[in-house]
Amino acid sequence: MTGYWLSRLVFQRALGLVYLIAFICALNQFRPLLGERGLLPATAFIKQVSFREAPSLFYLFPKDIAFTAAAWLGIILSCLAITGISERYAMWVSMLVWAALWALYMSFVNVGQTFYGFGWESLLLECGFFAAFLGSRNVAPQAISMWLLRWLAFRLMFGAGLIKLRGDTCWHDLTCLDYHYETQPMPNPLSWYFHWAPAWTHRAGVLFNHFSELVVPFGYFLPQPVSSVAGIITVVFQGSIMASGNLSWLNFLTMILAIPMIDDRVLGFLVRSKTPVLEAPPFPYQVATIAVAILVAVLSINPIRNMLSPRQAMNASFNPLHLVDTYGAFGSITRTRNEVIVEGTDEAAVTQETKWREYEFRGKPGELGRMPPQIAPYHLRLDWLMWFAAMDAYYRNPWFVHFVARLLQGDRDTLGLLRVNPFGDKRPRYVRALLYEYHFTTPDERKRTGLWWKRSLVRGYFPPVSLDMPEFRAILDQQGWK
Repeated sequence: MTGYWLSRLVFQRALGLVYLIAFICALNQFRPLLGERGLLPATAFIKQVSFREAPSLFYLFPKDIAFTAAAWLGIILSCLAITGISERYAMWVSMLVWAALWALYMSFVNVGQTFYGFGWESLLLECGFFAAFLGSRNVAPQAISMWLLRWLAFRLMFGAGLIKLRGDTCWHDLTCLDYHYETQPMPNPLSWYFHWAPAWTHRAGVLFNHFSELVVPFGYFLPQPVSSVAGIITVVFQGSIMASGNLSWLNFLTMILAIPMIDDRVLGFLVRSKTPVLEAPPFPYQVATIAVAILVAVLSINPIRNMLSPRQAMNASFNPLHLVDTYGAFGSITRTRNEVIVEGTDEAAVTQETKWREYEFRGKPGELGRMPPQIAPYHLRLDWLMWFAAMDAYYRNPWFVHFVARLLQGDRDTLGLLRVNPFGDKRPRYVRALLYEYHFTTPDERKRTGLWWKRSLVRGYFPPVSLDMPEFRAILDQQGWK
């Protein structure tokens, strides 16, 4: 496939960066969330779920030391991909590095339970698997490999567009963005400004969304320069979403997936690199690539059925290897933002006069005067789950009960996931949680008070508990807490 050597090179380097971010997240967060003493221990999950259902290298040794070692190995391999070292040598070196990245990260995802239950996990795995068949630096890019990436990008974008058409009515009356910037999982520093932008920009944004997700993806399969134009529009569209909120690496990875649509003549204006003398790929590699294409064609049956179905599922995985899945996001938009605020006290007894101190999370809204931080493309898994927890009762989120218990224990790893521990080296006697309704302050309110948020109490979310309470101990014992 002529004219895509530079596109392949940029795609591989950029994809390596996303893998690096993903493994850094695993290094920092997997042990407190899913380690031996985590909120949802992977060791317990492995005992209940077979390897066939959730293939993972951790079935061999489900210990914290293995989780940490795998994260570090993933970081090292990601650096090889970012620097291009993995592509400088024989074909098998490139394939081995990308296959190892895919297998290592799949090992985290398949035992990660709800903390790894996001669509961009499968998306990253698909990208990594297909990257193993892109070829090394001195081998000519294969058309099949590039088309597989385009098919992935199409499923991602068109599936997201369809889920919106079949979902919330606000996508039809063009009002979704009246709410989204304020109620999305984790706003960023610009979300407040997007929220208070003129109403016509919100309507235009929804129209641009429909155009980018329902029309543009068909351009991925058309000849140049249409394909490049479609890829550029996708990059611009995803960049605008990334500027307005923290959606982990979803938007960044989608921008990267648009690169295979852009040929070297266009990309060369931004990236200067001399194309080397290219070799024909080895015959076994060509056979393997054709075999993968056939596999993808067979596995695409279910995703196509899903996209055509009026009951389209969002972010559905059809096999434990996370290959050829279906994607989609924000089929419905929440109108009101609720936040679970966790508090503790060191007083001996809880009374109406008890002074409670608030735990502060790294990304999610809490303190009213704190500007929403820029987190993406990094992923704060606990903060994201707190957004979902606010939509449901605590007893449907076992990890939250475990989280409260770890706070009462003063667990260092768990506290390391937070921005502010109000008790320092001490432990709280009691912990509770309240549910608040949050709204952005108006421009006048912010000018007058300096606050980004305002809130009102909705109700209690989790009652005050201590480790000495028999009823709380009973709940923990029932859930197999250690």
